[in-house]
Amino acid sequence: MEFHSILNSLTYLAPEITVSAALILVVLFDLILGKNKKALPVIALAGMVAASFFVFQQMTFNGFAFSKVSQPWINVGMITVDSFGAFFKSIVILATVLVIFFSFSSEEIKKSFDRLGEYYTLVLGMVLGMFLMISASDLLLVYLSLELVSLSSYVLAGFTKLRERSSEAALKYIIYGAVSSGLMLFGISILFGMTGSTNLYVINSLLQAPNINHLALAFAGILIFAGIGYKISAAPFHFWTPDVYEGAPITITAFLSVASKAAGFALLIRFVKITFISGVAPSGHWQMIPAFPWKEFLIVISILTMTLGNFSALWQTNLKRLLAYSSIAHAGYILMGIAVLSNQGLIAVLIYFGIYAFMNLGAFFIVMLIANKIGSEELEDYKGLGYTMPFLGVTFGMFLVSLIGLPPSAGFIGKLYLFIALVDAKMIVVAVIALLNTVVSLYYYIKVLREMFLAKPASPSTAFKLSPLSLILIIVMLAPVVIFGVYFNPIVEFAKGCVTILGL
Repeated sequence: MEFHSILNSLTYLAPEITVSAALILVVLFDLILGKNKKALPVIALAGMVAASFFVFQQMTFNGFAFSKVSQPWINVGMITVDSFGAFFKSIVILATVLVIFFSFSSEEIKKSFDRLGEYYTLVLGMVLGMFLMISASDLLLVYLSLELVSLSSYVLAGFTKLRERSSEAALKYIIYGAVSSGLMLFGISILFGMTGSTNLYVINSLLQAPNINHLALAFAGILIFAGIGYKISAAPFHFWTPDVYEGAPITITAFLSVASKAAGFALLIRFVKITFISGVAPSGHWQMIPAFPWKEFLIVISILTMTLGNFSALWQTNLKRLLAYSSIAHAGYILMGIAVLSNQGLIAVLIYFGIYAFMNLGAFFIVMLIANKIGSEELEDYKGLGYTMPFLGVTFGMFLVSLIGLPPSAGFIGKLYLFIALVDAKMIVVAVIALLNTVVSLYYYIKVLREMFLAKPASPSTAFKLSPLSLILIIVMLAPVVIFGVYFNPIVEFAKGCVTILGL
């Protein structure tokens, strides 16, 4: 590879290089400053701000990093830079910045003050892995980036190591992660054996040959989906989610529920669309290679995921577990948009994710603030909190209403565009099932509001003052949930501009 080509590739990797530099600086300053940890979150935030500048530039980029001409008609690379990847990287940056600010208010993180250097190093390590996951167009890089995210998240899940449930969460996370990674690696080896390549674009051209073994291809596709499905908490690979979400520090739970899920969905969309598509019809519907029934497969997984998530949430008494099952259900809704296999469905997924990031992070932040005050995440202890903590009670209620998908919240707009995509694809039965699942979710979300506003307080009212930082963070997350519920054109246009996946 020519030196000029390498330099050109590095310009495409500017966000990843920036995050890597911030990670190294965190490690160095942690070693140099010793017990003075105040500079570490500042360095991490500065790294995210700088990375956001380069990601914003990539909104108009189209190119491959470390590219080579594999065939006379195919110019491919290991990393794809396009507006689609830039959208999901912006979601990751948003989640990371908010979670770093969450950490300032987290009692769990404050108790681990001596290990803040490791904390921010691992968070930035996850961000680097997620950036590579989002842009990867080679199966080797897909696997390596997914492992980078997983190894960092295993440690962060058990970061508060003195708590028994935190250690249990980390152990379960590792076991499930190891199994899913093994399955994915097996699927990659089968696909490589069939095609002789690990590049998704090259594999796409080879899979269109008439003599391809469809059974082996289907088996490989399912195994690779197992690895990705574990990352996005899709059933039946979701069993780790409630235990890890409950046991991990709330800041990490919020981070996993948005950033890690965003990277996983970006990887799934890129894998399906690049590897198995033969073209895009004028209507925007994807014309798939008749080698694996992705539409039917994703519909089944989507229905299974949203149904298991919603019905399991009905019996939860811990708020973190309830929100964990809620995030599983939301993964099912998003999978439903991918199953449409059209640009309309992809636009709906981007709109939904842009809104989901704010409402889910907001809900977890309120849970963290309440847990700091009452020392519990159990629903039983939330009785009357709407009166003892009126501002937190009302804002939490607004986030929950948006998670349900009721108007005039932004959550309604997200689900509306998903249903429009389903109706456009004539998937009426799937739309009805999703609507019924939304009705089920209404019950367990309302159950939380009932405990907060209709039950008598468990103890006399005590004064609760929010710090200025916490108040600002709540407003920052609540504003889009309210504004996009009535004025949603900006996020719709932004999603339409970011729907392009390079090469197709």
